[in-house]
Amino acid sequence: MRPALDRRSFLRVSAAAAAAAATGCATGDPGGTITRATTSTPSGGTAAAGAAATGARTGPSPADWSALGRGLSGRLIRPGDAAYDTARRLYNPGFDGIRPSGVAYCAEPGDVAECLTFARRFGVPVTSRSGGHSYAGWSTGTGLVLDVSPMNTVQASSGRAVVGAGAKLVDVYDRLAARGVGIPAGSCPTVGIAGLTLGGGIGVLSRKYGLTCDVLESLRVVTADGKVRTCDAHHEPDLYWASRGGGGGNFGVAVSFTFRTFKAGDLVLFFLHWPWSRARKAIAAWQAWAPSAPDALWSNLHLSQDPGRELQIGGTYTGSRAECERLLEPLIAKIGSAPSSRYITRTSYQHAMMVEAGCSGRTVSQCHLPGSLPGQTRDGTFPRDSFSAKSHMAYRPLSASGIATLVDQVGRPGRHAVLLDALGGAVGRVRPDATAFPHRGALFSVQYYAHRSGAAAWLRGAHGAMAPHFGDHAYVNYIDPALSGWRQAYYGGNAARLAKVKAAYDPGRLFRFPQAV
Repeated sequence: MRPALDRRSFLRVSAAAAAAAATGCATGDPGGTITRATTSTPSGGTAAAGAAATGARTGPSPADWSALGRGLSGRLIRPGDAAYDTARRLYNPGFDGIRPSGVAYCAEPGDVAECLTFARRFGVPVTSRSGGHSYAGWSTGTGLVLDVSPMNTVQASSGRAVVGAGAKLVDVYDRLAARGVGIPAGSCPTVGIAGLTLGGGIGVLSRKYGLTCDVLESLRVVTADGKVRTCDAHHEPDLYWASRGGGGGNFGVAVSFTFRTFKAGDLVLFFLHWPWSRARKAIAAWQAWAPSAPDALWSNLHLSQDPGRELQIGGTYTGSRAECERLLEPLIAKIGSAPSSRYITRTSYQHAMMVEAGCSGRTVSQCHLPGSLPGQTRDGTFPRDSFSAKSHMAYRPLSASGIATLVDQVGRPGRHAVLLDALGGAVGRVRPDATAFPHRGALFSVQYYAHRSGAAAWLRGAHGAMAPHFGDHAYVNYIDPALSGWRQAYYGGNAARLAKVKAAYDPGRLFRFPQAV
């Protein structure tokens, strides 16, 4: 039995083998976090005072930047500082050419408010950053980047978890698992909880427990006016609604989240491979089986040309191994042949999440980007990844023609993959307008992922070829700068209400990027 492919290996050209496969490494970053009592007064006040003393000008002076730094509990890093070249980088090296005027590591909500006062006063573009995984690179910019990584506490008790917006997924899983609980979330270990949640949060237990945003009971957000607002169903309900699927970076800088947790028991992991010649039958069988399976079973289907052709179906099950194998039997029968390799095991929730993250051979500390800045670890070994991506949300099964087109597109030369993640279950039982995430009727998500030379051309071709089959629906956490009609694609019937929330909380559009609400 050959080992199953981890998600990183499946997607990354230079990946090393680990042991499994999971959901995409995506968030809607920009995002943020919260930790203490609300205040509408920025802490310190030094940036505002320094600006007032200088009089009107077109932009901040070095003295103004220095005043901002002194007013923060956290750390401001500027061009010329020793840590600048590390601080300005996102997860994707493709955006290394962007040079912010400053990166503020915000240690508390007051730091965020101080930075927003500075940005408003001097007209400095501002961007929030949680994990730095924005597919379009919109968690950085040429102005002031607000990195909330220092606000990374994870606490759990009485069925609730309070998580700082700077926490990375590997740490969220690890710290919650130590308390015997979990939340439904994504798989990529270095993704920030903020961006994932704000865009919806598709993950490996979504069919059982819902999206990440579905278990969000409240959050704290610093809005454009510098106020720290607690949002839930009864307080700031419109902002609470928009923060569950409306996308990161649109309405304010989130600083903390309160989630409902579930008891984290053992999970079954399964990974099955077939030869490429069975790809069409596998897609047809999987799309008829996965979205309507019992809620306890989540699965994905990966097609890869990276560099060889690969067909894999993997997933998780919250019951017994015997029950999982029984549920897999009709899928295998419909594909028409036994898998060429088969890996099914029952393991602890914590270990299962490490496998899904591609971290089964690493410690939690190693499963970070290397470095000494917040969010990094000195023994981190998790690599950065240069890639491009697009998405669809599948509301209907692919026809035979659609399946043939998909297989043909993936089989073309290059280094690329298509990843189908099952929805339905708990995700589909929420009304499309109950949260800002509209795609409750989708059967599965579709991610097109490509590397190196020819990536952009392959993405355009594959996405365009599949549009007649999937329609114009897309996932905001797989944000796509080239997507036309993005408002409707990301938000559907919720777009108009999101625009009203934006106008109410950010009338001056302090938070803006090319696809901002």
